[in-house]
Amino acid sequence: MTDKTKVVNYTPEMTAELISAYTANPTKDTVAMLATKFGKTTKSVVAKLSREGVYVKATPVAKDGSPVAKKDTLVGTIATAMGVPSETLEGLEKAPKTVLKMILAAMA
Repeated sequence: MTDKTKVVNYTPEMTAELISAYTANPTKDTVAMLATKFGKTTKSVVAKLSREGVYVKATPVAKDGSPVAKKDTLVGTIATAMGVPSETLEGLEKAPKTVLKMILAAMA
């Protein structure tokens, strides 16, 4: 019978350094720097930080820098502003997002 030895990708010291560096500055640049430093891929570093429970997924932003809003959410906000149930605005979610944002801006 052969003994299987487990290959350790990250030593406890490496893990501690990953966690401390990332929690101090949780950005993509930090992940890239850590990946280069330890000779790992960024995907590997992200996976390790996720397993350790410290990785924070980046929130998507639109081209103008505002947070991404779903059309359903925009329609719900319009319905609330109008004081009607969102079901009464059925079909409005098929409108372009820019139009929905213009409606919201006009109502404000």
